[in-house]
Amino acid sequence: MLTEDMKRVVREQRLGFYATVCDDGSPNLSPKGTTFVWDDDHLFFAEIRSPRTLANIRAGSLVEVNVVDPLVRKGYRFKGPATIHERGSSVHVDGVERLREAGSTLADRVNAVVLIEVRDARPVVSPAYDDGTVTEADMVRTFRARFAQLHRPSSS
Repeated sequence: MLTEDMKRVVREQRLGFYATVCDDGSPNLSPKGTTFVWDDDHLFFAEIRSPRTLANIRAGSLVEVNVVDPLVRKGYRFKGPATIHERGSSVHVDGVERLREAGSTLADRVNAVVLIEVRDARPVVSPAYDDGTVTEADMVRTFRARFAQLHRPSSS
């Protein structure tokens, strides 16, 4: 299910935006900077401070994850059911070790590892590309300049 390019984007970005549905039908959207590839059919994140996301998953909500390169304005959306693996489970131990290997400083704070079975995966592409006049290099230049401007030290 997960192509090499999908895996690359997840590896490079790590920040995924996770959507679940609350009991009252309202959406819950939560960014998670611990998004990783588990295998060819699963993504995972380390649950550190996500009580609403976990409650929604426990209540049966499916999950959609969006991972997008903010400079290129391309990425993927992944959908499927999720399972929660608490401290002491083999999946938790394995997930925490994967975080450590990746250099995460949060590994000791992981309460649970959440596996998402990817049943649907689709590209996310900015409409700026629609007419064929904008290249990825153009997009990167534009957004590097924008981010540089946003993060320029103030002169006050």
